[in-house]
Amino acid sequence: MPRNQKPTMRNHTVTTFILLGLTDDPQLKAMIFIFLFITYMLSVTGNLTIISLTFINSHLKTAMYFFLQNFSFLEILFTSACIPRYLYNIATGDNTITYDNCFIQIFFIDLFAVTEFFLLATMSYDRYVAICKPLHYVTIMNHKVCRKLILCCWIAGLLILVPPLSLGLNLEFCDSNVIDHFFCDAFPLLKISCSETWLVEQVVIVCAVLTFIMTLVAVVLSYLYIINTILRFPSVQQRKKAFSTCSSHMIVVSITYGSCIFIYVKPSAKNSVAINKGVIVLMTSIAPMLNPFIYTLRNKQVKQAFNDSIKRIALLLKK
Repeated sequence: MPRNQKPTMRNHTVTTFILLGLTDDPQLKAMIFIFLFITYMLSVTGNLTIISLTFINSHLKTAMYFFLQNFSFLEILFTSACIPRYLYNIATGDNTITYDNCFIQIFFIDLFAVTEFFLLATMSYDRYVAICKPLHYVTIMNHKVCRKLILCCWIAGLLILVPPLSLGLNLEFCDSNVIDHFFCDAFPLLKISCSETWLVEQVVIVCAVLTFIMTLVAVVLSYLYIINTILRFPSVQQRKKAFSTCSSHMIVVSITYGSCIFIYVKPSAKNSVAINKGVIVLMTSIAPMLNPFIYTLRNKQVKQAFNDSIKRIALLLKK
């Protein structure tokens, strides 16, 4: 039966789905489990460290570190929405997920991902103000404004999700319950629906493209102004210092947007499901693990705060 053709008889409705995962090979599964478990623990530990440092260190109370704190929190939520469930599936051999849990997983993964895009755009604006309007930075990026910007990121994420999710809840599943993925995702789910999915697909694409384009334009514009300002600095030392304050954010932005472009924009994406799943594994496990290291290793203040915290802990243990 064609995917979008409604069947004339529906004797039952699917209430559980089967997630195919990444592989059927038991040895590969064991290796994937160890790999994902280690990266997940490192990701959570690293991001919790960033959050803790920005809370306890008085030198990390600026807008930039407030946004970094929220970004780390989002990274923990995002990877936790994907990886633990798959680890459970591998460990128990139970690849089933209920209809309700599947849609809950889709909602939270997409909410955290979309909110993260808007937060990256907000962080770009923060860097723009810091470099292009340094004398007014503290006034423009005060605590009240920062909290409002974070709230706007979450609201934008929710508003983007409402149209596709409200349409998706009306879908029926009666022919197949096998999802070709390691977690519940919108497009693999639409492929097995026996309802008319054209409208939902178009709304999902529009919302995804809208999020991608809006945030990418904000990031690109911010950095065009930043680069233009930096190039006008008289000394090489000033330029290096200015670039160093943006380098960590630029690396994270490149990884995030680059991964999305690879998966969703390249023409051959539909013909390389295995490659796409591999890239999504990197996005949901490696990227959240690397981000704390990127920000820590390339930021003197964060490194200093980390070293100070280690010394304090060492002194407490000696006592």
